[in-house]
Amino acid sequence: MQKNYGNLPKSYKILWITLRAIIIAWGIFGLFHGSVVEFLEAIFAVIFTHLWDFFQIFGTRSFIIEVSPETATGLNIFIFVAVCIGSTVNNRTDFEHIDILTHFIAGLISAYFGYDLVNIIFRKRGYLGPAVSSFFSICYAQFISVGWEIYEFSMDSIYGLNLQRRETGVLDTMTDFCVCAAGSLIGMFWVSFLRNGIIGKNKQKIREENRKKEEIRLIKERLYEEYLKGENNV
Repeated sequence: MQKNYGNLPKSYKILWITLRAIIIAWGIFGLFHGSVVEFLEAIFAVIFTHLWDFFQIFGTRSFIIEVSPETATGLNIFIFVAVCIGSTVNNRTDFEHIDILTHFIAGLISAYFGYDLVNIIFRKRGYLGPAVSSFFSICYAQFISVGWEIYEFSMDSIYGLNLQRRETGVLDTMTDFCVCAAGSLIGMFWVSFLRNGIIGKNKQKIREENRKKEEIRLIKERLYEEYLKGENNV
């Protein structure tokens, strides 16, 4: 995984800067066309697209810096699509189904990120089984989905928006949850298969690495059990 911000490929930098510039331009356009909310949304969106950068610069001792730039790129793209396209469609048209696409993608990306995140957090404890990683990934995706619905409810309450479709609020919220769950389920299987060598171009190498990690874990467990037995016999 890429751990050095200075070694980030130029293609990533160019893409990220371009997406952020478009988001800012979208926010300024909204501000001059009577939508302060769109401007504030653009500001917050740009801040969130910089999370990976902030951790690379200031978080040299944090596990977050091990998150790959590919994952950060997916986050940037999703934020761009959700804000510039999703919000524009929601706020300026009568099309009601853009949420299905955005929540599905959000669930997929969140599950993918969550799987890697839990393995990064527990990396010092050795190999973490795919079942535990998968369970965490789908729970993490649902946590993100709940957080987003809280955000929509807050924006509707504070600024008088209609993100949750007041006339069918419960139906809209539950549909978002279901679509996100479907996306997170697919994302969970996708990243689990990738990380455990079931699919992907490096699956043989990954299987061998996972086998060695499992062997190391079993050796550590056996040594620890022998140590405890020795302590009990003293």
